[in-house]
Amino acid sequence: MEARIDKWLWAARIFKTRSIAADACKNGRVTIEGVTVKPSRPLKEGEVVSVKKPPITYSFRVIKCIEQRVGAKLLPEIYENVTDPKQYEILEMSRISGFVDRARGTGRPTKKERRALDEFTAPIFFDDFDEDEEDD
Repeated sequence: MEARIDKWLWAARIFKTRSIAADACKNGRVTIEGVTVKPSRPLKEGEVVSVKKPPITYSFRVIKCIEQRVGAKLLPEIYENVTDPKQYEILEMSRISGFVDRARGTGRPTKKERRALDEFTAPIFFDDFDEDEEDD
């Protein structure tokens, strides 16, 4: 059985809408076996689909080709997540250092980020150094 890649990505709940899935294909963020694909490309069972969702690339092995959206509990029957564990480490590192890697023009920092920045850039006072000068 075959299914269009954009329909499968939507049906497998990898993208929220089919148009977002089609746009991802058009913009080169979806590859099959290392080759970028168009939204209309037929997908076969057993193929590995890679989806770039910055900052990481997810990989899925197709178990079943579907074009109708299914419930989240049925997803293990549709695909197997074969994403490299190093990708998840990258995701965790980006979460930890989220306020540092703010993209230019994405708005002002939140209150929490502002406090973290202030704490990071606060001047350090050396109390011990001042005491040594007084003894001389």
